[in-house]
Amino acid sequence: MPKANHFDAIVIGSGISGGWTAKECCEQGLKTLVLERGENVAHIKDYPTANLDTWQFPHRNRVPLDILKENPIASRCYAFREDAMHFFTKDSEQPYIQEKPFDWIRGYQVGGKSLIWARQVQRWSDFDFEGPARDGFATDWPIRYHDLAPWYSYVEKFIGVSGKKEGNPAMPDGEFLPPFELNAVEQAIQDKINSFYSDRQVISGRCAHITEPKPIHLAQGRTSCQARSLCSRGCPFGGYFSSNASTLPWAAKTGNLTLKSNSIVESIVYNDEKGKATGVRVVDRRTKEVIEYFAPVIFVNASALATNLILLNSRSKRFPNGLGNDNDILGKYIAFHNYMGTLSGEMEGFEDKYHYGRRPTQPIIPNFRNVVRQETSFLRGYASFFSAYRSQGYPPADTLGASFKDSLLIPGGWNVSMMMQGETIPIAENHVRLSDTQIDSYGVPQLVTSIGYQENDYKILEDFLDQGAEMMEVSGVKNITKMRTNKNPGLDIHEMGGARMGNNPATSLVNKWNQLHACSNVFVTDGACMTSTGTQNPSLTYMALAARAVHHAIQERKKKNL
Repeated sequence: MPKANHFDAIVIGSGISGGWTAKECCEQGLKTLVLERGENVAHIKDYPTANLDTWQFPHRNRVPLDILKENPIASRCYAFREDAMHFFTKDSEQPYIQEKPFDWIRGYQVGGKSLIWARQVQRWSDFDFEGPARDGFATDWPIRYHDLAPWYSYVEKFIGVSGKKEGNPAMPDGEFLPPFELNAVEQAIQDKINSFYSDRQVISGRCAHITEPKPIHLAQGRTSCQARSLCSRGCPFGGYFSSNASTLPWAAKTGNLTLKSNSIVESIVYNDEKGKATGVRVVDRRTKEVIEYFAPVIFVNASALATNLILLNSRSKRFPNGLGNDNDILGKYIAFHNYMGTLSGEMEGFEDKYHYGRRPTQPIIPNFRNVVRQETSFLRGYASFFSAYRSQGYPPADTLGASFKDSLLIPGGWNVSMMMQGETIPIAENHVRLSDTQIDSYGVPQLVTSIGYQENDYKILEDFLDQGAEMMEVSGVKNITKMRTNKNPGLDIHEMGGARMGNNPATSLVNKWNQLHACSNVFVTDGACMTSTGTQNPSLTYMALAARAVHHAIQERKKKNL
């Protein structure tokens, strides 16, 4: 093959973890190829809706009915609107087979879902890493908080995280920029919950937004978040972290980055004689041409389920059931976050107060269930997010003209909403696999998703509804309504697992450095490596794991082990 097809490292995927992997590889001097199956999206240049006002959209930022009908899955995502739907993979573009209802939300473009993510970043604690071994589910994590803590700090300083040191052991503090403020009602709720409960605490939301630029952020060409709440359009200020605004341009500045978009990775090529992976096989999205690229080390960051698909389809004489799949658990133990419960209510008083501006995060109540020990009839627990806001005023029915307009300016009362983010328990039955009969338009087998809720998830839901209602009542909230959303798994967009991490090659796919046990020059550095889900948003952990894995790979290269 031509020398142009040979690199020091190949990174599959350009999203949150792929961008970090590329940055670290390039900074360490590796000639790095990043393969992205979607179109190129250049920072600022390719954010066509970033500065449009609502009335400038043909449908006033509403999705036309025909597009909704064509995209029953993608359109369920809260950010799938006229201003951002071009950053979502349409249902017909990449079909998959739902053995059980599962909403697979994807963003196939350079930057992946880092353009449309919710930007919430919380550290895991030792309670999370120790949970599976302590509570007897999944398999033991091969790492603990101390292994990842310096990498959390490393990532946080680079991406910029707004937050506040709160001293909550279930959600460790990090490297924070100034936090976004709570409004008056949220502060009142915080005071009531913090004083009434000894086992729970309201803390400021932690999000990947720059509130006070440091030299490292200015060096990236980024500046303060403008609190526009137009994030899913792409941020021309670089106020929030995305691969497009941060890690990929940083990697490109080294001169070591080669980025190829419209490159669909069909499989990883394993050489039976050499006993290692030697490269990847790619299908050009536009021409359908098959191309192979080669490197001594490969990082898979295609997003959890797509990573499973690639590994399952990477079959050879040595690995007839998928790369590294000696134990037949590849694609199994898929988990996600449980979003089935919400609460709403009304707060009396505070009529002399109003919330103003926009804020990209919410107050959090870190998990307080089964944190230190097993205490309930269900395993693990949930984090809770809430917000308070004043509703728009409703004019009296008999008002007309100027009095009608004036009445619109008088706000209504305060409302409070709360949502859960529950941990789900990985089980073998929750899995993905390749279809034996159906392929996509690129000749790749379609993915079959067989992922559903368990009894444990419904127990967590009911506990959240009861405890959340109690916390709201303690805080003075009235007319509380409990809602069971019945969202399909997947709509949390936090799918994890399938190539889980562990010490034992019989019960896990990758080791503590994210290397496949059975093919050590392939690293799985996205959500597929997760052994359990915790109750935190997972992206910060993906980034920390990816950075850590690259630095280990560099050391192994120096030792001639890769």
